[in-house]
Amino acid sequence: MKSETVKWANFNRFEFQMPIEAVESCHHSGDCDSDVDYWAPKIPRPDYITPEKLAAELKEYGAWDTEELKDDEANWRRIIWLAAADIQESTP
Repeated sequence: MKSETVKWANFNRFEFQMPIEAVESCHHSGDCDSDVDYWAPKIPRPDYITPEKLAAELKEYGAWDTEELKDDEANWRRIIWLAAADIQESTP
């Protein structure tokens, strides 16, 4: 992806790139689920973001219980949403 069309999402255990359009779409007031559902399969997930690393990263937020964190597909959607929020909040 070209650098002017993507942003980096940085977490404690990994980082990945998101298209700027996804950043803008996946975090806003109101329900973001349909936007995240649209973008999650389109954002390449690096091989080093294992299900275990992803669940461990999300566990630190304290928003999901152990049973919920077993769902890797849902976890990817959760991290997309969190990444969009973090990028928006950290971009001037």
